[in-house]
Amino acid sequence: MITRILEVDNRTMTTYFILLGFPTRPAFQLLLFSVFLAAYLLTLLENLLIILAIRSDGTLHTAMYFFLFVLSCSETCYTLVIVPKMLSNLLATVPSISFVGCAAQLYFFVGLACTNCFLIAVMGYDRYVAICHPLNYTLIVSRATCVHLVLASSLCGFLISVVVNLLVFSVPFCASNRIDHFFCDIFPVLKLGCTDTNLKEMAIFFLSILVLLVPFVLIFVSYVFIVSTILRISSVEGQRKAFATCASHLTVVAIHYGCASFIYLRPTSLYSSDKDSLVAVTYTVITPLLNPVVYTLRNKEVKTALRKVLSRYSFPKAV
Repeated sequence: MITRILEVDNRTMTTYFILLGFPTRPAFQLLLFSVFLAAYLLTLLENLLIILAIRSDGTLHTAMYFFLFVLSCSETCYTLVIVPKMLSNLLATVPSISFVGCAAQLYFFVGLACTNCFLIAVMGYDRYVAICHPLNYTLIVSRATCVHLVLASSLCGFLISVVVNLLVFSVPFCASNRIDHFFCDIFPVLKLGCTDTNLKEMAIFFLSILVLLVPFVLIFVSYVFIVSTILRISSVEGQRKAFATCASHLTVVAIHYGCASFIYLRPTSLYSSDKDSLVAVTYTVITPLLNPVVYTLRNKEVKTALRKVLSRYSFPKAV
């Protein structure tokens, strides 16, 4: 077992963690590796196509697609933080991660996850302005405003991540360095602490409320106004088109906030390694895979732009 414990001033300092997120049977690990690798490569391909489509098509240079472009970039980085290490550990004899690597993984995971929460809320605000104030849309959601909202989302996300990292890794760890998860998530790491972590858990809980419930409430209020405005549209076709522009965003909101709330908005006493690992797979592997599909499936403009990108990079037909 790869465990190195250094004795410093009668305290133990863990330099490696063992990740116990998946069963140890080699055949099952190989199957998981194949499935997760295929999902990861497909996620990268989907986001790359969306990024190329939005960059190359001038008709998509609007606030709505600017936020989608940033979200695709953020989710690409988000999966990069978790999935490659998870894949390498599935093939390793002992799935491990260094103390510094664990802290870095938690920092970028929390920072990007919080940023995505705020970005999804910003996209809800964008839909509110587009439907409720269409005549002033370009004035309210200007290019400068979009950039400022994205920068604010990223800054807030990574500031919260700094606080979370300080709370988690300021705890002295006991001799056990076995994390009951497949990556360095907040509560599985915090459970290894030698001291009472109740105050830290409470602080993280309130931060979770800030990150999850506050944006969700803002999205909910935005959609109350959106639905009210749509119902006043006399044309059925107009109502259908207005609802269609919001359907993909609402789907992502439900999946994203639902999974995150299940994990982070509850007492740590209810932590279950099996159930939480399954939910974690959902929001680290499956959700990033589905989000690009959800955003493009019913979006004619993006599908048209994607066809142009694919035709540009496809092989010429044989004569």
